[in-house]
Amino acid sequence: MPSKNLIILFGGRSVEHEISVRSATNVVKYIDPTHFNLSVIGISKGGNWFLLDHPEQGIETGKEISLFLSATHPHFEVKASHESTAIQIVFPILHGTDGEDGSIQGLMQCLNVILIGSSVLGSAISMDKIVSKKLLEHAGVPVVPYMSFTKDEEISFEEVKNKLGLPFIVKAGNLGSSVGISKVNTLEDFDDALIDSFKYGYEILIESFVKCRELECGIIGNESLSSTLAGEIILLKNHAFYTYEAKYQDESAIRVEIPAQIPTAVHQQIRALCEKAFLTLKCNDFARVDVFLTQKMRFSSMKSIPSLDLQMPVCFLDFGKTWVSPTPNLSLKSLKSVKRDGSKSSNTSPI
Repeated sequence: MPSKNLIILFGGRSVEHEISVRSATNVVKYIDPTHFNLSVIGISKGGNWFLLDHPEQGIETGKEISLFLSATHPHFEVKASHESTAIQIVFPILHGTDGEDGSIQGLMQCLNVILIGSSVLGSAISMDKIVSKKLLEHAGVPVVPYMSFTKDEEISFEEVKNKLGLPFIVKAGNLGSSVGISKVNTLEDFDDALIDSFKYGYEILIESFVKCRELECGIIGNESLSSTLAGEIILLKNHAFYTYEAKYQDESAIRVEIPAQIPTAVHQQIRALCEKAFLTLKCNDFARVDVFLTQKMRFSSMKSIPSLDLQMPVCFLDFGKTWVSPTPNLSLKSLKSVKRDGSKSSNTSPI
């Protein structure tokens, strides 16, 4: 008989809502009901919470629930029937704002429940591109040359061009999945890019455009880490860069090569860089690290809750498993250890 209640939490108010739905749909397929009492909870774009039968169900067609914020008996209740379920383990598959930035992690920490994934600090740091770059630089992890600005500052195209060269990339400072990102070649591009990136927050990041090979490495663990061989994202179409459209909407835009065709020594260097970044940014349990490879390697980004549909899962093929292996490995390999920040971690049977 299942001994623990597991909640899959997905959707949310983020611009990455649809990606969260896809990720949750894939994870739910591989959860063993003999180990867990599974509850699937979707957060609508308006921020309301609903109990669902499956992530593919329209969120607002579910049963609306209320949370009861008790540190001794946290639970949710279906509003219409008053049916109550204890909250014991929460697996947030929420990408971007309000899900990957420490917000939901803080709520779960206050409830004193088991959280799968990075805790408050690691989530917040990883989501903030500017803070994470500064910390990684301090730790000696190579990053792409960058500048950062707030809405209150004057931003000179000439100054950025002289420091970073052309083209360069303008990004929202606290977002992911290629939303709010533009490639800039001209002053006109620059003005449009600033408007777009500042729609998503108070700060922006501007980076040199690096013509490179784009690699991804999966990490599982806490103090003792396991990392995958890097996979390579190969663009097959003429996208300006690895855009949101290329990632999630155009199925023929990319090919993922596992493992990347690079020397074994380079694979090991990439894994070491990714593991150092994971530890530096205080991540827990699992993450995906993106790396740019030219004559040298540079950290690109950290996804503390990576999309679990294509790119992240296939990286785990080097464990000799099928693409769904991140889900069982989370309990077996990661969650039996104590998180570095002392927060609760699972000691359950495999999912």
